[in-house]
Amino acid sequence: MSRKPVHLAVYDTYADWETGHATAYLARAGYEIRTAGPSREPVSSIGGLRVQPACALDEVRPSESSLLILPGADLWDTSDDLAPFARKAREFLDAGVPVAAICGATAGLAREGLLDDREHTSAVSFYLAATGYGGGERYVDADAVTDRGLITAGPTEPVAFAREIFRLLGVYEGEVLDAWYRLFHDSDAEAYAVLEKAQASG
Repeated sequence: MSRKPVHLAVYDTYADWETGHATAYLARAGYEIRTAGPSREPVSSIGGLRVQPACALDEVRPSESSLLILPGADLWDTSDDLAPFARKAREFLDAGVPVAAICGATAGLAREGLLDDREHTSAVSFYLAATGYGGGERYVDADAVTDRGLITAGPTEPVAFAREIFRLLGVYEGEVLDAWYRLFHDSDAEAYAVLEKAQASG
């Protein structure tokens, strides 16, 4: 089955550890991962990884995508440089295409008003409250939250973040999804056998 690409936003200071589980296993499931930057000029992660974006943000169309992933970055909290990515997230959600945001990207979405009427989470509630957004009553103290096509998670939950992405896109379901999470989050060796069996039959 042909799938539309998953778009991974990349920008200077992006947190390279937050999306690796998700993109690696989406790629294994047959999704093309396309990086989208502010332009096509190279960017550098917090860890110093140099990435050449496959496309510029203004080239990304929701109709040509399965999902937009927004990692955290220092720039979310130190400037307005990444505001266009939050606006792109609004465009995706308005078109019915899902968005997944982790860490600082959740603050960017809060500033854009996208968390005002959706259940959501982040690092801590007061981090988002500092943005002045109107969705404080909808904050959920959980590892990751999905509400109407929008996934949010805090910086210490890249595995739960990936779990919600897999659930939303139907990459893994039921006991297989649970086993994947237990393996990578809890180092549960018994979960490996469940995944092996699923891969052998799938």
